[in-house]
Amino acid sequence: MAAEAHDILLLERVNDSADATLTGDGLHVRRIDHALDDEGLARELANTRMLGIRSKTRITGDFLRTVPHLEAIGCFCIGTNQVDLDAAADLGIAVFNSPFSNTRSVAELTLAEIIALHRQLFDRSRKLHEGQWDKSSTSAHEVRGRTLGIVGYGHIGSQVSVLAEAIGMRVIYHDVLPVLPLGNARACRDLGSLLKEADVVTLHVPETPVTRGLVDSEQLELMKPGAVLINNARGEVVNLKALRSALESGTIAGAAIDVFPDEPATNNDSYSCELAGLDNVILSPHIGGSTLEAQEQIAVEVATKLARFAATGTTTASVNVPEVELPTRPDEQVRILHFHRNVPGVLSKMHAIIAEHDINITAEYLRSSGNLSYMIMDCGRMKGTDALKRIEDLDETIRIRVLRP
Repeated sequence: MAAEAHDILLLERVNDSADATLTGDGLHVRRIDHALDDEGLARELANTRMLGIRSKTRITGDFLRTVPHLEAIGCFCIGTNQVDLDAAADLGIAVFNSPFSNTRSVAELTLAEIIALHRQLFDRSRKLHEGQWDKSSTSAHEVRGRTLGIVGYGHIGSQVSVLAEAIGMRVIYHDVLPVLPLGNARACRDLGSLLKEADVVTLHVPETPVTRGLVDSEQLELMKPGAVLINNARGEVVNLKALRSALESGTIAGAAIDVFPDEPATNNDSYSCELAGLDNVILSPHIGGSTLEAQEQIAVEVATKLARFAATGTTTASVNVPEVELPTRPDEQVRILHFHRNVPGVLSKMHAIIAEHDINITAEYLRSSGNLSYMIMDCGRMKGTDALKRIEDLDETIRIRVLRP
């Protein structure tokens, strides 16, 4: 049985702030509060143009080929690694995200973990919950004057840098790109030199083939015996078995981990972690960006991008297709949104078809990236012609959408 027709399906409890933006642009929204398996999701998307997800839903290329009506995916989170971006681009499906909206939330959590690890706050709290009064200064330290090593000095890393300096920490950082420091932070020439010098190492890198397994036994051995490691980036960046061994042997003194290689699909699922039960280890269930403020900002930003794409075809800030934007379509104009293979001659073929019917083109913008091209074209009315059908039937056409007066 086919699902009810709607413009966008929102999964995984996307913040309610998205609804006002989407419905305000005339879009019909349906919500399901959890992730779906491929079969269930395909059924829900049978008559749906857009999909909104968070981090639990996995969208593969094989799945995308089963949902021909899908035009756009909104990732209501920072990353997009849960979507096969190349496959989506090949099918003319634009993907949007909110890369910076939770920056402050993650930075604040990182700072809290730095202080908590140095004061062994979670261990002391656990003991008191168990009835043990451990009023001791052993292994408890101020963070003022200590060296923070930031791996990945982007939006989050640089925010952490500013906050850490404000409480008296000395900041060093390493990034694969030449990034100018904020405040008194100092760049390290490589990861190894940072690990040897830092009292706290905090990771703020994306998941890529280069960063998977970035911190393993070899890197942990370079750290100071009293140092601590924080990972609020991606689960695959740290080898948790190696980290457990380093913690048990005293190679390092503590850790805070918010992200894991394999995370449960729902809050009702149980989870077992290699680091469970270790002293001075803070484990949190991927809550770095889970503040009301961050989720509201993410919801509004991604919903705005999806609403603009639906209304005008704008792909500005898409992560996988060429960024194309034209001013608002004039009244009485037809807007053609055309994804096609990036090969010579497509534009001339389209122009020839339109010229045959004596239709005037009033605006046009095309951009290409790799094997994909995307064009927005405004032109006169086409009623009574076969121009759109002929453009759709071009061998190079991947997807066409038409916005009418």
